[in-house]
Amino acid sequence: MTKAVKKRQGKQKPTTVAWRFYVVLAIVLTIYGSLMARAAYIQVIEPDMLKKQGDMRSLRTAAKTVQRGSILDRNGRELAVSVPVETVWADPKIVMDNNALAMTEHWQALADVLDQDVNKLTARIVRNPSKRFVYIERQVSPVMANYIKELRIPGVHLRKESKRFYPSGEVSAHLVGFTNVDDKGIEGIERVYDSLLTGKGGQKKFRKDAKGRKIEILSVEEAEPPKDVQLSIDSRIQTLAYKELKGAVKAFKATSGSVIVADIKTGEILAMVNAPSFNPNNRSNTPANKMRNRAITDMFEPGSTMKPLSLLTAMEFGVADADTIVNTNPGWMRLGGRRVSDPINRKELTMEEILIHSSNMGTAKLVLSMPKEFLLDKFFEVGFGEETGTGLVGETSGMMHDRQRWSQFELATLSFGYALAISPLQLTRLYTTIANGGTKIPLTILKTEQRPQGEQIFSSNITADLRDMLEGVVEKGAPKAKVEGYRVGGKTGTSIKAVAGGYGNDYVGLFAGMAPIDDPEVVVVVVINEPGGDLYHGGDVAAPVFSRVMKGTMQVLNVAPNNAQTVKTTPKQGDDNA
Repeated sequence: MTKAVKKRQGKQKPTTVAWRFYVVLAIVLTIYGSLMARAAYIQVIEPDMLKKQGDMRSLRTAAKTVQRGSILDRNGRELAVSVPVETVWADPKIVMDNNALAMTEHWQALADVLDQDVNKLTARIVRNPSKRFVYIERQVSPVMANYIKELRIPGVHLRKESKRFYPSGEVSAHLVGFTNVDDKGIEGIERVYDSLLTGKGGQKKFRKDAKGRKIEILSVEEAEPPKDVQLSIDSRIQTLAYKELKGAVKAFKATSGSVIVADIKTGEILAMVNAPSFNPNNRSNTPANKMRNRAITDMFEPGSTMKPLSLLTAMEFGVADADTIVNTNPGWMRLGGRRVSDPINRKELTMEEILIHSSNMGTAKLVLSMPKEFLLDKFFEVGFGEETGTGLVGETSGMMHDRQRWSQFELATLSFGYALAISPLQLTRLYTTIANGGTKIPLTILKTEQRPQGEQIFSSNITADLRDMLEGVVEKGAPKAKVEGYRVGGKTGTSIKAVAGGYGNDYVGLFAGMAPIDDPEVVVVVVINEPGGDLYHGGDVAAPVFSRVMKGTMQVLNVAPNNAQTVKTTPKQGDDNA
């Protein structure tokens, strides 16, 4: 090779060095650019994702739950309390990841203690293998919870809860009500005052490190403790009333019954019971009709228990007074082609005798002698057609027609307790008004120390005269309502139940009264619905319950006897035809 050629070859440079360099440089720049773009995207455009991921690993919330408040009677006795229980739940993913279903003996033991079928129990886990939460059993006892904990089944856990317990059982079931499995009130006092009884749970948010240690407390929300609700009910009177009512409903083969006891000075309800009742601690297989608080929801035509109101209205208007004599001869009359009558011609009757004999003719003649507007206004003023003020869920306002046209026959039937429908609680308020000197006060289910503001409906002198007449009704017309050692007054009632197209063959027996009659403190109303035996008049089925409940109430309240004469009940039946 010549010298010139060799010199030329020595001057040539490698041709691949340059483009390889640029390729590597481009790759490096692309990588760094991608990293910078990703970092910018994460930190500037969408930083929340990483924060969320970080919070999931380090941020924790500790909840502080509060138990439901208690429901107490007027003396502080518990009618509803919360007891600690635990709920059994499973994490199917953990169960499957640990092959925990292979622990067949443990699952069988779990099923046995919970009274469940083991195949159905494990099927719930297999059916949802990716879920993180499945209920196994709600509200198990602490003893059962300890047993389940000792089984040590991976993925099966316990969570603290509370369960409602009702110490008074069926005695106060309709009034107190009950909660559902999530501790939310759904009936009775539990529902009315759910927000007060529930309270509000607290929580603490904090951040922890990799070892689970708290490194930062972010916020603390204090719990709001629940409030207890103290009722006006006296458990002693409540128990007495329920015992007597339950016995009467059974003895007279009635479909149901209600008793209400009220303090006439404060309007406090001392007892409200219904029969049949139910066990609120175990409501399985309990029909819905047994859970209804009939004392506030059911309506009936009150029959002769309205006659004192008719006489009171007549005296208030001035067409009669305590000494008025009403001529009921010939014992019947026709009004617009319809007949109003007494069983026999009682001829001339005093005002007291009208009530003793429960004369339809007597009350009809009195109400027809005054303007219908005045009569109807008084019926509305005593509270018919409106609620009583208790605030209980489901309370009916009754049926009292507010219309312009009323025939004479309708006014006559209104005077002896037809053409309207009221609840036992509304009847209680009427007799509370009579006992209270003509002053209507709202009824309350909560304990109160103050006398509420009332509305004067009738004059005190006239209501005092009427109370004397009601005492005569018990002495001469309803002997089974007498209370040994006490002067009492009241009125029986027997109404025929309405059916489609008229009236059927079922009755409602009632008695409403007060004691002591010279200075009343308590009103008792008894309703026996559809007695099935030969006895169905209010004087037979309701008056004896009134007598025993009133006597027990006087003793519980330590009211001194005001009738030194020993009273013995007689089997004689007083008249009660309406």
